[in-house]
Amino acid sequence: MLLLRAREKMMERFRPLLSAHGLTEQQWRIMRALHERGPLEPRQLSDLCTISSPSMAGVLARMEATDLVTKERFAEDQRRVLVSLTATSLELVEALIGEVEARYAELESQMGRQVVERVYRAVDALLEGLERT
Repeated sequence: MLLLRAREKMMERFRPLLSAHGLTEQQWRIMRALHERGPLEPRQLSDLCTISSPSMAGVLARMEATDLVTKERFAEDQRRVLVSLTATSLELVEALIGEVEARYAELESQMGRQVVERVYRAVDALLEGLERT
């Protein structure tokens, strides 16, 4: 419950920004992942963005319909698909990144850099430990 409460409090800082640009949290996570990693397959996006495969299929279909992503089939295996950002979404990500980073900087200013760094280290350690089990 504590981690869920912390996540919710964090998202309160970002939801209005995403909504103002017509994006959902899931869409933003996908766009950030593609921006940081380049084109990916849907299952890779599901893992990175912690979105279930059935939900991912729906989100990607809506994103493709609104020109936020493109899907391209692999030539050697037509069952596999590669998802990429469009010029529209790339422009949107680049516009939003500055605002997102400013909100993180504001958080750091309010909470203190050391507190934020300790939280990151603790969550990284927790995730690492959970992945080993």
